[in-house]
Amino acid sequence: MKLVTNAGADRVADLILHGLGAADTLDLASATLSLFAYSEFQDGLSKLTSARVVLPFDGAEAGFLGGEADRQARNQLRSRALARHCAEWLGRNAEVRRARGKVPQSMAVLRDANSQARQVIMGSFDFTTDGLGITPGNPLNLIQASEDSTEAAAFAQWFDAQWASLGDGTAFKDALLQSLGALVAHRDPLSVYALTLQHLFRGAEELDEDRIVKSATGIRNTVVWKKLFKFQRDGVVGALDKLDRFGGCIIADSVGLGKTFEALAIIKYHELRNDRVLVLCPKRLRDNWTLYKANDRRNVLAADRFNYDVLNHTDLSRNGGLSGDINLANVNWGNYDLVVIDESHNFRNKSTHKDSESRYHRLMRQIVREGVKTRVLMLSATPVNNRLADLKNQIAFATEGDDLAMADHGIASIEATTRKAQTQFNRWLELPEAERNPARLIDMLGFDYFTLLDLLTIARSRKHIEKYYGTDETGRFPTRLRPINIKADVDRAGEFRSIRDINTEIRRLNLAAYAPLRYVLPHKQAA
Repeated sequence: MKLVTNAGADRVADLILHGLGAADTLDLASATLSLFAYSEFQDGLSKLTSARVVLPFDGAEAGFLGGEADRQARNQLRSRALARHCAEWLGRNAEVRRARGKVPQSMAVLRDANSQARQVIMGSFDFTTDGLGITPGNPLNLIQASEDSTEAAAFAQWFDAQWASLGDGTAFKDALLQSLGALVAHRDPLSVYALTLQHLFRGAEELDEDRIVKSATGIRNTVVWKKLFKFQRDGVVGALDKLDRFGGCIIADSVGLGKTFEALAIIKYHELRNDRVLVLCPKRLRDNWTLYKANDRRNVLAADRFNYDVLNHTDLSRNGGLSGDINLANVNWGNYDLVVIDESHNFRNKSTHKDSESRYHRLMRQIVREGVKTRVLMLSATPVNNRLADLKNQIAFATEGDDLAMADHGIASIEATTRKAQTQFNRWLELPEAERNPARLIDMLGFDYFTLLDLLTIARSRKHIEKYYGTDETGRFPTRLRPINIKADVDRAGEFRSIRDINTEIRRLNLAAYAPLRYVLPHKQAA
C-alpha cells in the first residue's frame, strides 16, 4: 500500500476519477455523502453498472450539504439540482445499507466487469470535498491506496464481509432518497423566510434583564434606576451585557434620549460591585458629571452617593497639577475597573505627537491595557463623523487593540471590516444622485460592518422609541421646527452697499498684481 498525501496531484479524488474510467462497479463506505463531492464524479458514476454504498446515519443526517469547506459551493445554489441527480443515480444504480455504528475510516473499492478489485483507497477520509482533496483538508489524515490487484483483492474481501453482515438496506435507502427528495422540493416563501431568520439568530441570546443584571447588587433600589424610562433600562441592560461579553460598548442614542442617565445607572451598578470608576469628559461638560456626586441641592441623585472620579480629556496630556480636587501626579491610572468616555468621538483619531504621548495612546496604554481588567463605556451621538473607519479607533478601547477580538463572532478582522466599509462608502458617494440612496448604501456596506455595529453599539433614534416603546411613558417628543433661512445682506438696515453690488465691482477689477504677464508684450515674455 502507498501513502496518499491528498494534496496537489496526489489526491483521493484523482485516484477515483482515474479508476472510474476503467471500473464497472464501485463499493463505498463513508461517514458522509456530500452532494458537492458527488458532483465531481457525476459523469463517471452514471456510467457504472452498479454501486454499493455503506453509510452510518439516517438519511436526514447523511451530510448532503457538506461542511465549512463547501460554503462557496452552497452559495452557488446548485444543491437542488445536485440532490435530484444524486437521488436518480442512487435509485437506479446503487444498493445502500446502513452501518450499525460509526464508520471510523472510509473505503472505496473500484472493480472491473468481472468484479475483480483493481483499486482500493482506505483511510481517514470521507466522501466530502475536503476528504477527497478537492478543497483543503486535514494534513494529518492517514490515507493509503493499493498498488496492485493482489492488495486490492485482499481489502475488497474485507468490504464484502462487512456488506454481507449488514443485511437488507431497502428501508434505509428509501429514507435516504426521501431526504434527498426534501432537498429537491420547492419551499413556500414563508418557510424560506422563517428558516433564514432561524439561522441568522440561532446563536443570539434573548436580552434577559434577570440574567444580565445581578439583583444582589441592589441596583433596582437606586434612585437613578427608578428614574429610567423603559427604553433607557433596556439600553442599560444591553450595555451591561456588551461590557461583560466584549469589554466595551458605545451608546450612540440620539441627542436628548438620556445617554448621561443611562451611563450613571451603569456606573452605579459597577460601584455597587465595589468597582472603581473613572469618567473622562470634555472640560466644558465637567460640571454635568461632578454635579451628580456633589452634596448639592440640584443633585436629584444625591441619595445614590456616587463616588466616581471625573477628569477632563485634556488631563490625559498632563503629568501633574490639579484637575478639580485630583492631583494628576498621584493618579493610579491602571486601577479603574470601568472607564466612561463622554463624547468618545473625540478619540476617533490616533493623533501623534513627536515628542510626547498623545491622549489616545495614553488612554490605551495606562488605563485600558495596564493594571486591572478595564471595561470601557463610550457615549457619543456621532461615533462615526467624517469616516466610517472612525469607529475602529473607538472599538480598539473595548478590544485593547486586538484586531482579531471579534473572530469568534464572525468578524475575522476589525481593521479589514472598517476599511472595506469605507471603500464601499466612497464608491457610493461617486454614484449618480438617483442611485445614491440609503438602501443602496446598506447593500454596499455589507453584512460584516453592521454585525460589528450590532455587537458593540447601542443606537436608538426618537422614531425608534416612538415605534417600539410608544409615548405613554415618556410623552411625545418635541416637534422639530423647520429651520428658517434668512438670507441677509451686508446689513439689514440698508446702510451699506448690497453684496450684489460689491460682487459686481470686484468682478470689474483686473487684479493686475496677481497676473503681471498679461501686461508684458508677447515677444518680451521669453526674456
